[in-house]
Amino acid sequence: MSGQDWLDANQRHLAGAMAEVRGWLEAKLRGEVASPAESSRDDTTTFALEHVATMFGLSSFERRLLMLCAAIELDSGIASLCASLQGDPSRVQPTFSLALAVLPDAHWSATTPVAPLRRWRLIELAGSGPLTTAPLRIDERVLHFLTGIDHVDERLMSLVEPLPVDAALSESQRAAADRIATIWTSSAESRAAPSRCVQLCGADDAVRRAVAAAACAKAGLSGFAAGALALPQTIADSDALARLWQRDAWLGGAALLLDCDGIDTADRARVEALRQFVVRIDAPLIVSTREPRELAGVTSAIVELSRSQPAEQRQLWLETLGETAQRFDGQIDRVATQFQLSPAAMRGVAASIAGLDDPGAHLWEGCRVASRRRLDELAQRIVASAEWSDLVVPAPLLATLRDIATSVRYRSRVYDDWGFSARGARGLGVTALFSGASGTGKTLAAEVLANELQLDLYRIDLSGVVSKYIGDTEKNLRVLFDAAEDGGAILLFDEADALFGKRSEVRDSHDRYANIEVSYLLQRMEAYRGLAILTTNFRDAIDQAFLRRLRYAVNFPFPAAADRAEIWRRTFPATLPTEGIDVDKLAHLSIAGGNIRNIAVNAAFGAARDATPVTMRLLREAARAEYAKLEKTLAGSEVDGWV
Repeated sequence: MSGQDWLDANQRHLAGAMAEVRGWLEAKLRGEVASPAESSRDDTTTFALEHVATMFGLSSFERRLLMLCAAIELDSGIASLCASLQGDPSRVQPTFSLALAVLPDAHWSATTPVAPLRRWRLIELAGSGPLTTAPLRIDERVLHFLTGIDHVDERLMSLVEPLPVDAALSESQRAAADRIATIWTSSAESRAAPSRCVQLCGADDAVRRAVAAAACAKAGLSGFAAGALALPQTIADSDALARLWQRDAWLGGAALLLDCDGIDTADRARVEALRQFVVRIDAPLIVSTREPRELAGVTSAIVELSRSQPAEQRQLWLETLGETAQRFDGQIDRVATQFQLSPAAMRGVAASIAGLDDPGAHLWEGCRVASRRRLDELAQRIVASAEWSDLVVPAPLLATLRDIATSVRYRSRVYDDWGFSARGARGLGVTALFSGASGTGKTLAAEVLANELQLDLYRIDLSGVVSKYIGDTEKNLRVLFDAAEDGGAILLFDEADALFGKRSEVRDSHDRYANIEVSYLLQRMEAYRGLAILTTNFRDAIDQAFLRRLRYAVNFPFPAAADRAEIWRRTFPATLPTEGIDVDKLAHLSIAGGNIRNIAVNAAFGAARDATPVTMRLLREAARAEYAKLEKTLAGSEVDGWV
């Protein structure tokens, strides 16, 4: 039956029910005893009134009482009959006393607070006074539903929003949606709360919503989402809201996704408010969360979303780009192996490059920008422009850095195509330790790798990540790595010795927990499908047990005189005005590359001030200032013959 055909049939069915009510009222006016009419219902079609009676378990009398309250609103003639029976032209609303006297199969329990009519707020007592004489009024949402108009209760409109249906899902995501729908449909008859609550876990909230929308479509339900932070924290308010939502869910066949990402597990009040709400819901429900939550008294199925494999990402791109996919000539495979984007993010990237002459050339950059959304809030992004020619390091070290670039570039082929990832997630990441004195090129090397691989580079200050509160360090690291996974960015953990000291002897729980934090970081680095770099000025301070778990350990030596001369030579831009510069004399300064750059830049500012070229005299002044900053004495032998 089409939608309009059902609406027409439902109106006829409702008119028949109102005629039945009218007949009982008129019989009472004539002094006759009401009796149930013979029913001629169409058992092949479920009309709104029968749906309500079935879903809320109404007795025949409760169903008739609900219909009496609805008929008053829909038929002025029936309102007049009620007024006549109650002996007062102004008393058009029915009372429980009138219902007991007029309707067949009457029973006193119909209007108790625990009976369906009042428990689910299908009808309400208007005003005060004795129960039998208080006017009864049907709820507006329920009245509209009986007439065939289905909408969200206006009291819920500020809390819930429709889930957008997104057909572009990977194979594993569609399987997750099918599993959720099966969980719901298999328990539809019993409406068992534990089996209808699903915890949907995964890193990307947009993907979770898309999967939830697909599950709702599969189960024939309307999907809605709400933020768990908006849930009331008092038991009475939580109970009222839960009943209101459950009534709506039963009326319109709906499921709710509760977004719990904003609720910290340490926030006991919020966690308890979430639990109080969930435990009261006896309808299809999704608790959307990064990781499974322990909610006392709630038994829920857990569905975890794994990250899409490159093949799945490629298929999503093909579906997103449609007929234009042929214009991207090999670029789709490249971005599919590097980036983890949701269908919504893919559509955004496709829209941003659609009007360009060569969209394929801009696809990679569009994906880079899209994947920064979460990570930009958590770490400092470094714009990498350094190239291999900017590095002045020993040949073996340079070869190791190129090996690192190769490992990142071809990791998908080795791990995914050639099957190494099937043996487990551990060790799939590319991890490196860059050690050496300050200024020897550790950060510069990271910039070179980022520029070579066309990936974003983020510096993470470990001293800001490590927390004195138990569990917070792991939580901070988890959020950081989850955000970085979208684009496989290069993560640069500065001053790793803040966390990676010698493994302490376990004397108390704090020592034990410090070791757990280190192990957790190493575990996430090993599983991270990108490049994670740790830097330290003191390699000897790091425990050998930790070093063995890192794939690369690169030591940046202090530059020899010949290397320093080359660094000086490459530091001065070709456009910089100079006069009488002698890099061999400059190489006498026993300093690292970072200090060399500082001296060159400061001398350039001095030249700009004096409107002269950069000279050895200006470089000597800048060198004295740099040495003073380092709390070192500039020896005369180091600057002999400069001027």
